[in-house]
Amino acid sequence: MLKGALISYMPTFLTAVPNVIVFQISPETISHSWSQSADGERSRFDPLAVTGVPGEKFSFTLMMDANDEIADIATNPVAAALATANGAYTHLAALEMLQFPVVPASALRGQVSAAIRSFQADQCSAPAVSVPASQLPVVLFVWGPQRILPVRVTQLQITEKLYDKLLNPVQVEAQIELSVLTPDELVKVPPLIRGVANVAYVYTQSLRQLHAIANTSGLAADTVIGMVQAAF
Repeated sequence: MLKGALISYMPTFLTAVPNVIVFQISPETISHSWSQSADGERSRFDPLAVTGVPGEKFSFTLMMDANDEIADIATNPVAAALATANGAYTHLAALEMLQFPVVPASALRGQVSAAIRSFQADQCSAPAVSVPASQLPVVLFVWGPQRILPVRVTQLQITEKLYDKLLNPVQVEAQIELSVLTPDELVKVPPLIRGVANVAYVYTQSLRQLHAIANTSGLAADTVIGMVQAAF
């Protein structure tokens, strides 16, 4: 059985480093919600006008249990060793880091260049240098081969249930909310990460359209279409 995952991309000087968070226990239930984009020139002449694609969100609860990983030492000794030493905190910390902004590579280079110029000008006459703001990491939500979407973690609520002798959490429930990012919302993301995110979005949207087209075939669909045509 496949497991879901979250993949965050952390920009560095040279490239983007992926951090893969595989779900130890895939959630049995996921809420998938939609919201319409802001109205465009909506009026009585065009009541269907909108400014873009709808907003899309996923929310679910992740379960983490260090005891299960410790018991699975024969299959995954590395994970078992980490669970023995840290409980479920290794997985928990990886989720928590998705909430923290990272400094883009362009900003890191800008800071270094600004420091050099400031030093050369003796910090007196050096002009102010604008450095790009930090950003949250781009995350790919992987839920099977047909849904891979760029998202932002908009909510993370942790419930820690049991602890080991060092007070590391042993059993954890993480309530997560993800907001899907569209290509228009990714324009400020570094090019390499933006390319990966855009490909994932277009890939998933294309499969969604294909499935929607496939839904139009079949005896039931033909019966309904025939009934509508007969009415007019």
